[in-house]
Amino acid sequence: MSNIRLDLLNDKYVLIAPERLHRPDFYKRTPADMGKKNCPFCEGHENMTPSEIYALRDNQPNTPGWKTRVVPNLYKAVQVELQSGSKMQGMFETIQGVGAHEVLIDSPNHDKDIVTLDASHIELWLKSMIQRIVDLKRDQRLIYLNIFKNYGENSGATQRHPHTQLMALPVMPKDELDFLKRNFDYYKKYGRGLVQDIVENEKISKESRVIEEIGDFIAYCPFASSFPFEVTIAPLKDISSLELCDSQELENLSFMVKTVFEKLHKQLGEFDYNLYFRLAPLNKNFENEEYLSHIQNNFRFTLHIVPRIYRLGGFELSTNMTINPVSPEECARLLR
Repeated sequence: MSNIRLDLLNDKYVLIAPERLHRPDFYKRTPADMGKKNCPFCEGHENMTPSEIYALRDNQPNTPGWKTRVVPNLYKAVQVELQSGSKMQGMFETIQGVGAHEVLIDSPNHDKDIVTLDASHIELWLKSMIQRIVDLKRDQRLIYLNIFKNYGENSGATQRHPHTQLMALPVMPKDELDFLKRNFDYYKKYGRGLVQDIVENEKISKESRVIEEIGDFIAYCPFASSFPFEVTIAPLKDISSLELCDSQELENLSFMVKTVFEKLHKQLGEFDYNLYFRLAPLNKNFENEEYLSHIQNNFRFTLHIVPRIYRLGGFELSTNMTINPVSPEECARLLR
């Protein structure tokens, strides 16, 4: 039975339609791989990338022997070297493409995705992100940070070697600004943030969508999941950004990420996916400053894992509304 659900977190509708699960060509995966010999992210190929920005290593930069490595994106969309500013041409505004676009190479191993990494290495992956967040935050021009990961052809990935991208911008994307406003309005009305109440409701729901709780983190399939087996990981207490996790929380989050990927792999085998974080803004500007005064009390960061086991079609592109053929309740039951 199909049904339409409102995604409170993102303020959009999702159509849950189990009947579409059995349509032809629902699941098709043709992974592409340029091979280890030509891979710029493999250990020993450090000269094939720009000089590293950061690395977890005990030896000289830009040499083998690292655990994680961060380099500028060779095809960067924004550049930190530019001067900030904007100009108007009639009613049209152009803003300089100031920002940072970096690649975090998750592991020296070409074939090690998150599901095959140890939890201890996932923790190193998260710590590398934290180091970059702290550094990028020092540049007051940078307002918003997007950390995301594409894996597999259906996700839009063009490089097989597992890696994560970080993009810092001098503006807030409109969707993120809208979320800050909705979250702040909700907080003013109820004294709680949206993620706070969503997590509490998921914990007490009769049709459980909770997959796992580990320490101060919970993993669940969102009520209005846009994709089959979509998972959100959120803290059980108010932590607005990844760098605010203490050592125990970071260890628990690492185990949670490892556990969720193992559960997904058990159900889906090797699968394409997008992964992204929603974090508090890096810095304030005129657009977001009114929402930041109480952000430590109403904003919890979230980690989203979105399996891409089928391609989007014309309906999704024309309406910005997705059709999900598997209910989140069924996905959560299978993952548990």
